[in-house]
Amino acid sequence: MSAKEIKLLSPYRLGNLDLKNRIVISPMCQYSAQNGLANDWHLAHLGSRATGGAGFIIQEATAVSPEARITYADLGLWNDEQIAPLKRIVDFVHQQGAKIGVQLAHAGRKASCQRPWDGGHKISPDHANGWQTVAPSAVGFREEEAAPIALTAEGIQQVKDDFKAAVQRTLQAGYDAIEIHAAHGYLLHQFYSPLSNHRTDEYGGSFENRIRLTLEVVQAVQEVWGKERALIVRISATDWVENGWNVQDSVRLAIELKKLGVHLIDTSSGGNVLTNIPAKPNYQVGFAAEIRKSAGIATSAVGLISTPQQAEEILQNESADLILIARESLRNPNFPLYAAYVLSGEDSSVSHWPKQYERAYPTHGEWK
Repeated sequence: MSAKEIKLLSPYRLGNLDLKNRIVISPMCQYSAQNGLANDWHLAHLGSRATGGAGFIIQEATAVSPEARITYADLGLWNDEQIAPLKRIVDFVHQQGAKIGVQLAHAGRKASCQRPWDGGHKISPDHANGWQTVAPSAVGFREEEAAPIALTAEGIQQVKDDFKAAVQRTLQAGYDAIEIHAAHGYLLHQFYSPLSNHRTDEYGGSFENRIRLTLEVVQAVQEVWGKERALIVRISATDWVENGWNVQDSVRLAIELKKLGVHLIDTSSGGNVLTNIPAKPNYQVGFAAEIRKSAGIATSAVGLISTPQQAEEILQNESADLILIARESLRNPNFPLYAAYVLSGEDSSVSHWPKQYERAYPTHGEWK
């Protein structure tokens, strides 16, 4: 395959951004911050993916308030002290020729947890590292957990204000894009799914009411971010449960998000209730394809995409516009350079290794 025919390596226009290729590093929580502050771990983690050739990197879930964190070790953008260490990362990523976005998030009822390697369990509000969680309704993620507090009208307004304030700091840190996290059972997903939203006011009941907060958060973000800068929304395309949120609902939501000026739907699934998900290679690609076709909006595919050939096939089939890589990027930070080598038939002109690493460029089919 010639370099010109390789879609994975082709440039892509996302909002006002020109991406050098279609390989995106998916947001992956590192649970390594203190008081929401980024540190050398985050610089090394995100920086190495930039030197590895990715066109676009999306920073992990970054909380818009202390209560919005999944764990006490999450990154945050709720105060000005958090801007400078993040700007250091943004500047380094830019020096490597990559673009970087931040995933702004609120965990809702799935907040106040231990780090995964410490068990991931809910921490009670009376613990030093815990706090009171909130949600659309007083329904816990697990039955044995203390129920969250249902957000009042004032609480909902505070959530929107927190997103808006975080966007101002996003601008100061120099990010190229924002992804609003509305997936994986976090707060906005909790609102739009009928399984977790039992409200009877204007934010509950009908489809239009349940998606209201997601749309209002997008609008609040755009008041500061504008409509030209790249804006992404990550959704869970299905709850994988009967009578839950489904792909037809996701198409309807995507249509409304497109009307508001959202540029891309990052298409994931699940996370709102405990259920068995039939995870296998490409298991979420069909959702991205359906939303792309039926809503007429660009989508990204994510989930157990681990080979260059697999990623290229998704793009060639027009199932998605961008490919998000997560676990494979942890195994191989240089996955984009590897993909360029494999797909181009060892055409070194499309695999731009950093000067410091060029001596290690594989030859004679070593990566075949």
